Amino acid sequence: MSLTTALNNAQAIFNNTGTQSSVVSNNIANTNNSDYSRRQAILTTNMSGAQVVKIARSEEPALQTAFLANSSSDSAQQLLLKAYSNLQSATIGGNSNEIAPSTYLTAFQTAMQTYSGSPSSTTAAKAAINAAQSLVTSLNNATTAVQNARSDADKQISSDVDTLNGLLKQFKEANDAVKSATTTAGPTSSATADALDQRDSILKQISQIIGVTAVTRGNSNDMALYTSSGTTLFETIPRTVTFQATGSYTASTSGNSVYVDGVALTAGQSAATTAQGSLQAALQVRDDVAPTYQKQLDEIARGLVTTFAESTSSASPPVTKAAGLFTYSGATTWTSGTGLSNPTIVTGLAGSITLSAAAVANPTLLRDGGINGAAYITNPSYDPANPTKPLDAGYSTQLDGFITAMNTKMSFDSQAGSDTNATLMSYSASSVGWLEGQRSTATTAAENTSAALSRSSGAYSNATGVSLDEELKLMMDIEQSYKAGTKILNAVNAMLQSVLDIAS
Repeated sequence: MSLTTALNNAQAIFNNTGTQSSVVSNNIANTNNSDYSRRQAILTTNMSGAQVVKIARSEEPALQTAFLANSSSDSAQQLLLKAYSNLQSATIGGNSNEIAPSTYLTAFQTAMQTYSGSPSSTTAAKAAINAAQSLVTSLNNATTAVQNARSDADKQISSDVDTLNGLLKQFKEANDAVKSATTTAGPTSSATADALDQRDSILKQISQIIGVTAVTRGNSNDMALYTSSGTTLFETIPRTVTFQATGSYTASTSGNSVYVDGVALTAGQSAATTAQGSLQAALQVRDDVAPTYQKQLDEIARGLVTTFAESTSSASPPVTKAAGLFTYSGATTWTSGTGLSNPTIVTGLAGSITLSAAAVANPTLLRDGGINGAAYITNPSYDPANPTKPLDAGYSTQLDGFITAMNTKMSFDSQAGSDTNATLMSYSASSVGWLEGQRSTATTAAENTSAALSRSSGAYSNATGVSLDEELKLMMDIEQSYKAGTKILNAVNAMLQSVLDIAS
């Protein structure tokens, strides 16, 4: 080996180790940066020796695709589980279901049985009315909680849309930076690697809001984005995501759709949701989960109104019925087989149901009838010719009839997603069971999506992230290479010194 060759080799070693040390140092500095992909200085050997030919950025497209999909699924499932948990807390309470309508209905039934056993007791009559009022309040409060859940979901949708539009604008800037760096500095340059990291970071954030499929096109590293359903989200320029928020919600309010590039975004389905991203999950809560639960509450309210309705005392048909102890705004009379007798949801009834003012003022009307006037009195001692005559205080037939009706099967609307033929008592209990069952399913699904995200994140991080142990080991190897270079240089120096000594 000539001295010139030796010097060139030493110079190559110093150049290579300098570049390698810079790359490794940068990796170590970003050990805890989840948005950073590891860099590696790639060496090649030719007649001139070894030299760094490029700085490679770790990329695993398949693992990235799996990670983005799991990120979208978990984001959606966690939001749905939170919504179910909030509904459970606001309308049912703890493990004992202390604020559930079914709990107050049971208490009301007990009060009615006590009153039936002592029909002459004013105290028992007032206790039954108070229990009925608590039941009504629970239905009213549950409706408020359900509509608040819809309103919160609507606000979540609005926030997500604003955030998504902002991220798409950032994505365009990052994508333009990637294309520019790829064209000017080359696809393996540090500038390109930094731009790719920035774009991938934004892509992660987008995936939490909406399911996204990324497609890289051409040699410029240009990327296009599509939703899980195939709608264009970004192609050269961001596509507009639009939504008109709704200020407040009642049971009859319909929320507005989210449009991606003019195409309506669909909501997720089932407790183990099909939603991808928080946006679809919020739509599911607002337009499916909460309305379904509201329908069950409305059916419980309809069951109460019809069960405790008063009928005209005339034996000749048709018998007219009117809302009795439980009434509502705009209540009208009906005959058998019409009106509230039909198993059809009355939207928002659970929010408008109230106690009859006449029954509150005179609790004994619950026993004797007559909440809607003399034509509805059932106490047999009533004398129309002498309306001031005291009624039979021991009369309990109507009270017994109400108690029996509460445990008699009736028809419910199938659109409520619960039983279609059940007693009022069992239907209210099954509504609690429905919500708890949905929450349980959502909890299991959330555990699964969280585990899947953790696994895919770990696999993606292991393939593209920085391992401090590996970088320190590589740094030691680089140090050994540097020492080899110094030894060559020292040997050349000694040889040159020997030549000079001989010459002198």
